[in-house]
Amino acid sequence: MTLLSVLLLQADTAIKTAAAATAAPVEKISLFNLLMEGGVLMIPLLLCSVIMVYVFVERLMAIRKASVLEPTLMVRVQQQVESGNVVAAIATCKSDSSPVARVIEKGLSRMDKPYEQIEKSMENAGKLQVYQMEKNLSILSTISGIAPILGFLGTIAGMIILFFNVQHQGFSLETIAGGIYTKMVTSATGLIIGLLAYLGYTYLNAQINKAVNRMESASVDLLDFIQQPTQKY
Repeated sequence: MTLLSVLLLQADTAIKTAAAATAAPVEKISLFNLLMEGGVLMIPLLLCSVIMVYVFVERLMAIRKASVLEPTLMVRVQQQVESGNVVAAIATCKSDSSPVARVIEKGLSRMDKPYEQIEKSMENAGKLQVYQMEKNLSILSTISGIAPILGFLGTIAGMIILFFNVQHQGFSLETIAGGIYTKMVTSATGLIIGLLAYLGYTYLNAQINKAVNRMESASVDLLDFIQQPTQKY
């Protein structure tokens, strides 16, 4: 065989090898399969994510509903109290479902009491309304802390199993690399769920603070109105 034939044969082999490499399908990571590789601890993480979404949506709807306030509520209440019709003012508050109306209603129902008692009763009513808005909100705070811990626990458990297999089945770089990236799925999932739960908790707290500010402002307005010396009820 001549030198030219050898060179041509080598060139043909190289071309075929390159063509085969080009034609070989590129492996892609399926998100569903990757999550399935996370192990048993993906089940509580999935449960945490479902609870997180449910609590966030339920609390968001409840807080938004509680934050809706009739713009003319305080004006009508003050006009009715000024005219001496406290019963009508209380009825006006009862027709409004907002926390502000509940606080004002409590203050109006104590109009015959000393100023300090009116203020105290409105403060207690405000605390009750805040408690109702914050109901189940601690679940989001708990999930934001426990989800990353579950994720790290899954990764540690996976690494223990991985090194146990290496000890008894021998070292393989492919097995090590594949095992590590699949076991890290639980950590990534836990961190994402924890971050989303924390953001949801912070956002809902901000909405509650806005509602609290409206309650405090309405309470101060009513108390200032009651303190006016020219008022007769």
